[in-house]
Amino acid sequence: MDNLDVLIIGGGISGLATSWWLARSGLSVEVWEASKHPGGKILSTYQDGYLTERAASMLLNFRPEVTELIRESGLEYSKSSRLPTAEASRYLLHQGRLQALPMKLGAMFASPLWSLRGKLRLLAEPFIFSNGPADESVSEFITRRLGHEMLEKAIEPFIAGTLAADAYQTCAAAALPRLTALEQRYGSLFAGILVNRILRRRTACTTDAFSFLGGMSTMVETLADTPGINFRTGHAAAELVRHKDGWQATAATPYGQRTVSAPHVVVTTPAPVAAGLLTAFDDEIVKLLRGISYASVTVLHAGIARDAVRHPLDGTGFLAPRGESAILTGNLWMSTLFSDRAPPGKVLLTSYLGGARAPQVVDWDNEQVLDETLSVLRSLLDFKSDPEMVRIDRHQEALPLYHGNYQARIKAITSRLQYFPGLHLEANYKGGVSVRDRIARGHEVANQILSGRKWPAIDRKKHEDSKRSEGKTTFQIDSMSRVTE
Repeated sequence: MDNLDVLIIGGGISGLATSWWLARSGLSVEVWEASKHPGGKILSTYQDGYLTERAASMLLNFRPEVTELIRESGLEYSKSSRLPTAEASRYLLHQGRLQALPMKLGAMFASPLWSLRGKLRLLAEPFIFSNGPADESVSEFITRRLGHEMLEKAIEPFIAGTLAADAYQTCAAAALPRLTALEQRYGSLFAGILVNRILRRRTACTTDAFSFLGGMSTMVETLADTPGINFRTGHAAAELVRHKDGWQATAATPYGQRTVSAPHVVVTTPAPVAAGLLTAFDDEIVKLLRGISYASVTVLHAGIARDAVRHPLDGTGFLAPRGESAILTGNLWMSTLFSDRAPPGKVLLTSYLGGARAPQVVDWDNEQVLDETLSVLRSLLDFKSDPEMVRIDRHQEALPLYHGNYQARIKAITSRLQYFPGLHLEANYKGGVSVRDRIARGHEVANQILSGRKWPAIDRKKHEDSKRSEGKTTFQIDSMSRVTE
């Protein structure tokens, strides 16, 4: 039986980020991944000259620890920055047409998206002195602070597009932690944003949106190949047992069972899988994990000749409020975002369907998915011909739903973990679903492990800079890239 410093169960971005931070401190780290490739749902695929992403399509970053990982891992040389043309516009589906989404307060008041009443309600935000309950939903929080129009025309599609969730059920503190923190600290969102704009000049990273040459798979493959990380595919964790020196784990592998021992085990699998590993020793934490629901998402990639699409495609893409689309939550114009996503003279459009809004979509056959999606896109983008390339990716359990009093559930899980030293649960049901969030959380759990023993800790100053950057509020259509991460 092999002895390790840390065993990580799950080779998605949560497990890879955690292992990277630990391995650079000289620990012996092993990662078990049940599938044949690293990255979990993240997978870049070439088809007929088009580069498609099965899940995360880009990384939108403003955190210093993410910047450090990209630089120190060598990924800086593979970065593919967002094209300037993608900055031209961000769109929202409004009254059956695509309307430019204003990104500045002044432009918002000139936009036809909001009525005069809605604009006046926004101006009243600094004078709203009420506070909501801890389990307040996104719809309740946004309506209370910014009004119903802001909810329906901006925040609801944001929640549906980035989290595949229902704004009327999603916990505001879990889904919009930076906004709720602004209210708690400053009493007003606008006041908090103003203060943070002043402070971030000295403390926070500038926002950077990028992918990598060869797609997001380049990132996870590079991290998996990091010296000091023993990344093992085809290792499905079957049993986790406590013993006097820590933990003993057994995996089913193509070559039979394998058992290792480690003082620390980090479980980064989805909640149902984690619950299955913990059934032998804690009923309460298992019940909490099994209570986490997941949304299904279907992703349709369509490649088409550029001259067959009359819309200028001069932006990131668009989000769709539920009042405008029953099944489509958003569409990314990938060939506008990055230069290597489509052959010359072609464009790549990636659509996101289903989620909590329409869970039945994941069971549709390919023909229905294509027909329903194209019926929407043709009218909005003015197609003259059908796509020449189509790829459909389905995720039965794409994203955890932060529904109900989600913060209380996570606090209860954290509380139970105190009784099991050396066991860490770290997946996208804790602390955010984006690649940025997962890297940041990997940094945090690595620090927790390192601080518990006489091992060199990660730079504390960088950790404090990271904490200060949490006050920065980024609210853009770019965040659609978080879907199915």
